[in-house]
Amino acid sequence: MPVLPKIAEYADELTAIRRDIHQHPEIGFEEVRTSGIVARMLQSWGVEVHIGLGKTGVVGILKGKGESGRTVGLRADMDALPMDEQTNLPFASKNPGRFHGCGHDGHTTMLLGAARYLAETRDFAGTAVFIFQPAEEGLGGARTMLADGLFDKFPCDEIYGMHNNPLAEPGKMGVKPGAAMAGASFFDITINGVGSHGAMPHHSKDPIVIASALIQNLQSVVSRNVPAVRTAVLSVTQVHSGSAYNVVPGKAVISGTIRYFDDEVMELIHHRVRTLCAGMAQAYEISIDVDLRNIFDVLMNDPDLSQAYLDAARDVVGEENVSETKDLVTGSEDFADMLKVVPGAYCTLGHKGSIPVHNPGFILDDEILPVGASIMARIVEKRMPL
Repeated sequence: MPVLPKIAEYADELTAIRRDIHQHPEIGFEEVRTSGIVARMLQSWGVEVHIGLGKTGVVGILKGKGESGRTVGLRADMDALPMDEQTNLPFASKNPGRFHGCGHDGHTTMLLGAARYLAETRDFAGTAVFIFQPAEEGLGGARTMLADGLFDKFPCDEIYGMHNNPLAEPGKMGVKPGAAMAGASFFDITINGVGSHGAMPHHSKDPIVIASALIQNLQSVVSRNVPAVRTAVLSVTQVHSGSAYNVVPGKAVISGTIRYFDDEVMELIHHRVRTLCAGMAQAYEISIDVDLRNIFDVLMNDPDLSQAYLDAARDVVGEENVSETKDLVTGSEDFADMLKVVPGAYCTLGHKGSIPVHNPGFILDDEILPVGASIMARIVEKRMPL
């Protein structure tokens, strides 16, 4: 894969950085070691460093050779997943129950590579802002940084992010203008029934029976309420109840996720979920508590800046490896929250591998590191030319 020559010179160092972070994964808001590495490296390259934004977030500020009054932000996430690794790599996770199974160790390393290159060359007119975000995996890291005044303290005219993709061709970079990734809500539904002896269920108001009926009804929300041309997903992913073979429990909890691409659909699904729960509670003469939480916004790529990102990538991977993608992605990404405040674009970059992210056997291909770093560096140079 072609990369910027200077970044190619330290590709092996990027691999070493990534593998070190991979061995010591930290989940959301616990990225103390990782953020420390980021801060020290940025400082060693002459980047102005700010720590503590979003608890464990790091922001680096770099001035170019020229001054245009413009500012471009680059963002990477740092957190791992709360799961065990099953790759048998020599640099596998040393922290039980912690695994960089989504490639955030790679994202962090690519942004470090871009920051080093830009600090050494400074071939741009304006200010580059390097944002290393904690807690992307459903814990609200972007919103926490925003609440701490991210763009008030470090204003950006535009911002760019990137995600690895083991299911795309190696070196292929894609951007979908407009709505690209789904917004997401999580839900916890607590059914407060009445327990009894398992041999005398007539004394109970069985929450397992009620949960079973409710789950079946929830599966009709999208298919029978959302117009077929508007994409949405509702998945029940957890059911918790009971503790013994001979006890009808008093409570059951149903949990899951809702995905959508516009807020009107989200509000419709939320309304239907609450209505079904209220009706079920009345029918069975019990109470049901519903906790519905918006976790991710819909990720909206600015059309013009999407084209700018594709143009920058062409300089690195070539015309044949750049594409404007068409398919919606029902996965979610909290970079969407930053894009609601500052216009920008989010791309995917393919690499070797056949195992998807969030799988205990996922392996990131280190060859992607200098490629991603080069694309991120190039967008800064092209958007703020000397």
